[in-house]
Amino acid sequence: MSSQPTDKQVQDAYALAQERYAGIGVDTEAAMEALAGISLSLHCWQGDDVGGFESPDTELSGGIAATGNYPGKARTADELRSDLDVAYSLIPGSHRLNLHAIYAETGGRPVERNELRPEHFARWVEWAKEKGLGLDFNPTFFSHPKADSGFTLSSYDEGIRTFWIEHAIACRAIGESFGRQLGTPCVTNIWIPDGFKDVPVDRKTPRMLLKDSLDQILSVQIDRQYNLDAVEGKLFGLGSESYVVGSHEFYTGYAIANGVLLCLDAGHYHPTEVISDKLSAVLAFLDEVLLHVSRGVRWDSDHVVLLTDELQAIAQEIVRGGFLERVHIGLDFFDASINRVAAWVIGSRNTLRALLMALLEPLDQLKEIEVSGDYTKRLALLEELKGLPFGAVWDAFCLREGVPVGVRYVDEIQDYERRELARRV
Repeated sequence: MSSQPTDKQVQDAYALAQERYAGIGVDTEAAMEALAGISLSLHCWQGDDVGGFESPDTELSGGIAATGNYPGKARTADELRSDLDVAYSLIPGSHRLNLHAIYAETGGRPVERNELRPEHFARWVEWAKEKGLGLDFNPTFFSHPKADSGFTLSSYDEGIRTFWIEHAIACRAIGESFGRQLGTPCVTNIWIPDGFKDVPVDRKTPRMLLKDSLDQILSVQIDRQYNLDAVEGKLFGLGSESYVVGSHEFYTGYAIANGVLLCLDAGHYHPTEVISDKLSAVLAFLDEVLLHVSRGVRWDSDHVVLLTDELQAIAQEIVRGGFLERVHIGLDFFDASINRVAAWVIGSRNTLRALLMALLEPLDQLKEIEVSGDYTKRLALLEELKGLPFGAVWDAFCLREGVPVGVRYVDEIQDYERRELARRV
């Protein structure tokens, strides 16, 4: 693409921006240093539309839908890793990968989900070591015959329930192995699709069954130094429009009572509800939370993350609350209508830009103004910040991290598409 800034132009613009921010007491160098220490967990399922490698005949289910038919999706683990390599090379900073259990590599041999073991992810660990990445993990409670009823851990069928309990226990062991081998804790997140399409008579029993299942899963001792457990709620889903067993209230109570992480997914609430206000509320009672950055359009549609007001508000809440060490930030969207590598890059860069904007606030000054009761000055300063040249600081950060400035990354993605993605039929 033409009209991209030269390195000198980026550096000159940054020098002016640095001076502007210094005028309000903000150290741009400190902000960039803090940003460099933030790791996002990219979601593997953006690269292949949540297909996984369990079976080429497996149909996506559990209220999940990937829409679009853009060519070039990954068909094998090697292709997916290749696509991720390109994505990581275009995102500033050092990051992680979030894997689902259906991305196991079993050498073509069928392995049931409750029989998955760390060796089925050995190549992922080898790749992660080579790239310097941490790994996070998810049991996969959908796209399986034993989930066709719409119920897994809360099923009335004891055999079905036992199968999924065993799957979750196996996945926690895999997560622990990731942490041991890579030297960074793996966050293993439990989300289930369980619920009713229409209004149920008995809301209590499925939740008591789910509680019992979770208790059994967590009764198996896992070293928290290597694995952190998380539970993820939802308001509704396709096929569970009227009742979700694992509601937000259920999991909030469970997380607090059992000392596990609560996962807040930006797409799992009412369309007019936001999660930025929830972080300080739940972190008053929990040590850590897992955050899934997504973008719903009228429902939990998992669109690519944009630099929206809500994304900025989420970043502000994390930074203003001093929660950077207590919030694990992951991405969760899957758009099959655009280049899948570009989706990762756009969403990740937007999330990082939102965090940089928050890090460039004169926080101490804003808090002092607020405590004094001068809400007029608070409003004026917050609005003034919107016009400051944060983009020049972002460009300088990208330059220092050795990734393309501006939309230059699109050229590299399109070149990769011509060389590799277009060959996939």
